[in-house]
Amino acid sequence: MGTASIVVFFGRRGACRLLLGRTPFHAAVKEKKTSFDRIYVYRRLLEQGGNMFEAVIFDMDGLMFDTEPIWASCWPKTAIEFEVECKEGLADAMRGTNGSEAVSIIREWYGDEVDSQAFVDRFYEIAHEALTQGAEKKLGLDRLLDYLQAEGIPMAVASSSSRKMIEANLIRGGILPYFDSIVSGVEVEHAKPYPDVFLKAADELGALPQKSLVLEDSYNGVRAGFAGGFCTVMVPDLSEPTDEMERLATAIVSSLNDVTDMLANGALG
Repeated sequence: MGTASIVVFFGRRGACRLLLGRTPFHAAVKEKKTSFDRIYVYRRLLEQGGNMFEAVIFDMDGLMFDTEPIWASCWPKTAIEFEVECKEGLADAMRGTNGSEAVSIIREWYGDEVDSQAFVDRFYEIAHEALTQGAEKKLGLDRLLDYLQAEGIPMAVASSSSRKMIEANLIRGGILPYFDSIVSGVEVEHAKPYPDVFLKAADELGALPQKSLVLEDSYNGVRAGFAGGFCTVMVPDLSEPTDEMERLATAIVSSLNDVTDMLANGALG
C-alpha cells in the first residue's frame, strides 16, 4: 500500500481526527503534527494488524442512489403551487432533514407567506411521486455491498427519508436483502446533524459507534456521524467538501469504489 494512495484518501489535512485517542492508532496520531507524520504512523500500525468494522451504516439519498437532484427539483415545483419564490439555497438547507425540521426551516425562511406544514406536506407528495420512477444506483454501490457481505459485516440504512421510501428504493435497486436494519429519520427524536438515526442503527446491529463506519454525502450527515463518535467517510454528491468537512470526516473520497478499495487494503477498519 503506497503512501500516495493514503494521501489521496486522507487529503491535505490528514483527517483521521474523528476517533483521536479512542484507539492505539489515534492515540499515536494525536502526537503527530503533519499529514506526512500521521500517514507514517498509520501505515506502521496497519502493519501490526487491525480489526474490521463491526458494522457499516449507509445514508441513502445521494450516497446509495442519485436521488438528490430529484428532491432538489421538487422545491421549485412546490413553491410555484404556493405562489412564492423558491429562495436560493432552500434545497441545500433542506438536504438531510426530516419532516418536523423541514417545517421549522420553511417557517424560518417564509414566515407568514405560506402555511409551513402544508408546504412541506405538499413537497413530500410531489417528491414521492417523482421518486416512484426510481433513481440510478451510485457508482460502486453493488461492489461495496458484495464486499461487505463476503466479509460478514452487518449493514444498515439510516436515512432521513421515510421507511416506505427507503424500502421502495432498496427493492427497486435489488439490494434489500443486504441490509440487516433500516432506520428512518422519522423514527428518532432528532434529525441529522444529531446522531440519533446512526446510534439507533448501530444499536440494532449490536455494534459500538466507535467500531462502526458511517458513509455519508451531506454536511449534516457527516456532522451526525462525527457527533455520534463514528468513523465517518464522506462521498460528496451535491455538497462540495468544506474545511469543516475535512476536519470532521475520517476520509473524503470520490466514490464508493474508493471505500471498497480502502477497506480491502486495510486503510479503514
